[in-house]
Amino acid sequence: MTFADVDAFATRLPGVTVGTSWGQRTWMVAGRAFAWQRPFTKADIRRFGDETPPAGEILGVRAESLDAKDALLEIAPPGFFTIPHFHGYPALLIALRKARARDVRAAIADAHAATSALGSVRKRATRKQARK
Repeated sequence: MTFADVDAFATRLPGVTVGTSWGQRTWMVAGRAFAWQRPFTKADIRRFGDETPPAGEILGVRAESLDAKDALLEIAPPGFFTIPHFHGYPALLIALRKARARDVRAAIADAHAATSALGSVRKRATRKQARK
């Protein structure tokens, strides 16, 4: 899979807009990122130490929760991984070159659903605050 494939799939999901965050292409719903291009920083590469970082295009995706992230990483679909930068944050990385297309599409759809739900919760909370 490539970023072009990610874009073709993600932009067909309801309410998706495409923008830029930290200089990288980002797919958003309800104004919140659910998937983004995530090249490694110099600090990321240093943290790999003697291990070779995954090559090719890297996609970041939001997880519904830390438990959902941990469960997915436990299943260990090819190409799915995390780095120290994401410890304690409900997101993970996907090396698109190694990942199965169906797994990437499922991760994007799940990230979209989780992020859409966050947006809905925030809208309801804002409306409640406005009524007070």
